[in-house]
Amino acid sequence: MIYLDNSATTRVCDQAVDVMSRCMRDMYFNPSASYEKAMAVKAEMERIRTEIAALVHCPGGRVVFTSGGTEADNLAILGALSGCREGRVLYSAGEHPAVKEACKALKGLRAESIPLLRDGTLNLEALSSMLSNDVLLIAVMQVNNETGAVMPLKEIAALRDRLCPDALFHVDGVQGFLRVPMDMKETGADSYALSSHKIHGPKGAGALVAGPRVRLHALLHGGGQEGDLRSGTENTPGILGMGEAIRAFPKENDMRRLKCLLWERLLGLVPGAVVNGPAPDAERSAPHILNVSLPPVRSETMQHALEGDGVLIGIGSACASNKQRISETLSSMGVGRKIAESALRFSLCPYTTEAEIETCAERAGAAYRFLSPYQRR
Repeated sequence: MIYLDNSATTRVCDQAVDVMSRCMRDMYFNPSASYEKAMAVKAEMERIRTEIAALVHCPGGRVVFTSGGTEADNLAILGALSGCREGRVLYSAGEHPAVKEACKALKGLRAESIPLLRDGTLNLEALSSMLSNDVLLIAVMQVNNETGAVMPLKEIAALRDRLCPDALFHVDGVQGFLRVPMDMKETGADSYALSSHKIHGPKGAGALVAGPRVRLHALLHGGGQEGDLRSGTENTPGILGMGEAIRAFPKENDMRRLKCLLWERLLGLVPGAVVNGPAPDAERSAPHILNVSLPPVRSETMQHALEGDGVLIGIGSACASNKQRISETLSSMGVGRKIAESALRFSLCPYTTEAEIETCAERAGAAYRFLSPYQRR
């Protein structure tokens, strides 16, 4: 099997499996307890907090462990603005539902979508025209989960600083963490969400990094864990597994070269292939996500054909793929319906091999030659 749907989830690395197994067998103690073995578990959790804060260059920030990226995004948005009853929140048109729906759920506040450019990056000119002193928060993902477009975070923060300096800037880093560098101080981000299962850690673990300007209110109430921001006994196997996955993630990898190779091979086999998003070798293109259309073959048809041939790929956000036929992200970029109906997402990981890329391209080309004569009227 060739797995190229790593933006949906990743295989848990062996190092994380080992530490989780050890945690469940030997380090199962409640970190809130006061005896030595429990305190050792808590100390390891604190070490992971420090490591995460250092990786995103927010040493003075708080790291709150969550159940994943969705909870981290919700805490950053709902937790920061729960006491506000008037004003506006802005989110990019390509945001994950975890951000988009959280913004819309804010009672009394107006949620507005920031347009995208044709390459999938944020339209800074449009954002500039939307900013004023009544904007309370701007939410923009670091890397778009469908197209791999890397958002201009520094430029967004510069506009914020000039036009509405009190507004918070939240970045969903679920698709960017460890794959695209992040410096919260340099980019001006106030909060940053990440998820374990996108970086070869276990599902059910994630974190929110909150800078000094952010005043959060708890969404869950109870025993006061996580600095009274996330009550409930901590998922210690998940947190320790996430920490180990972070340490094990290969700092040097071949993802961008292999992504460019995949596009080169697909274009050679399907001359009408179209990239949806930045050019694969562009600076604003993440190293691991390639979104292409192979018209007239529809996305689902090609996906199932490749699955039958042992290749697993995505056709958009896994969290929303059963709810909509045309991607909202592609529509907001101005991608035509026929192209959008053929969109495929190939997402790599540091362990993807060149042989897998070559085989994937060959099988996609063969499937295209077989399917392309059959068009829906």
